Amino acid sequence: MTIRWVWAFLDRPAAQFDTAAEFWTTVTATTLSPTRGDHDEFVTLLPKSGAPTLKMQRIDGPARIHLDLDVDDVSAATDRAVQLGATLAEDNILTERIGYAVLHSPAGMPFCITPFHDDAGPLTPTVEGPSGDLSRLDQICLDIGNTDYDIESRFWTDLTGWAWRPSTLPEFARLSARPDIPVDFLMQRLGESRPTAAHPDLACTDIEATATWHESLGAHRTSRGKHWIVMSDPTGHPYCLTSRKPA
Repeated sequence: MTIRWVWAFLDRPAAQFDTAAEFWTTVTATTLSPTRGDHDEFVTLLPKSGAPTLKMQRIDGPARIHLDLDVDDVSAATDRAVQLGATLAEDNILTERIGYAVLHSPAGMPFCITPFHDDAGPLTPTVEGPSGDLSRLDQICLDIGNTDYDIESRFWTDLTGWAWRPSTLPEFARLSARPDIPVDFLMQRLGESRPTAAHPDLACTDIEATATWHESLGAHRTSRGKHWIVMSDPTGHPYCLTSRKPA
């Protein structure tokens, strides 16, 4: 199984969708595609140049993130994911008919196996804030409960086939994608036990300046780490600004 492209889906409640879309298009310097889906629930965030990696979905439940993994053979990749411990959604007969599969990781992270259609493209430009700070959404952090960490981290490592690298902090490990996929996964061991979820990370040249800009757009600071600031977007969903250099 080879993952050809990764899409991060920002699933946002219908009542807050427009607010979330305005925020995320602003901080990623993108525009919304025309809506699609049976209920006009899907959009892609389109950069001025480079290949998009971010989409949004209007949902009935609380804000969350799910991942779409583009592959050449959806059926074979789905079988592989199930062999590694994933479970198929109850409506898989429907999703199988229309060409993709909805699954959950062993500890509950939602993701889809989807067909690859487009050639991988170049990186999107960095986004410049009002103070000249640069940022780029370059990473999805998988927040994994303490008791599930070993089985969940093994699942994502085996499923992606990406290079596993330890971090300088023991609670983190990184899965680095191929050079032509611009989104890596960071696996974080939480100090509590709960189903796996995810949040976006933005690499920034100046996390303080970027945080101030995002606050002016409706985000809020939650906490501060050594090299990052934990934020919440206008829907209350967490994301991080990190001091990694934007590529």
